[in-house]
Amino acid sequence: MDIPFNERGVSVTRNALSAAGQVFPLREIQDVRVETVQKNKLIPVAISLIGLAGAIAGGIYSSPLGIVVGVMLIVVGWLTWRTQDVTHRLMVRSAGSEREALSSIDLSFVERVAQTVRDALASATAAAAAPKS
Repeated sequence: MDIPFNERGVSVTRNALSAAGQVFPLREIQDVRVETVQKNKLIPVAISLIGLAGAIAGGIYSSPLGIVVGVMLIVVGWLTWRTQDVTHRLMVRSAGSEREALSSIDLSFVERVAQTVRDALASATAAAAAPKS
């Protein structure tokens, strides 16, 4: 059996895309695309603003506990922002629905998988269109 791509638990063969325990038969795949998901800004900003409000309230009421908790929440908000990664998803469209086949922080890997699937789809289409003797 010919396996043109087999890396990091993802394989693309003449017949299917297999990723994350899911198998997508090539004959059912209509299109693939790479989608980038940016960092979530709302949660870290909200945590930091709550911490800032707590630190200010602790300063106004001379409460060391309020200041410490407020500063800790500001740091937690900052750490939440710093530890988030931009992720890239391989979205597979088949039978009118779109599903996520793969998610990774490595854009080049996801793009290689997408290009391999596109090449396999083109090869399968060419093989189906070729006259049989």
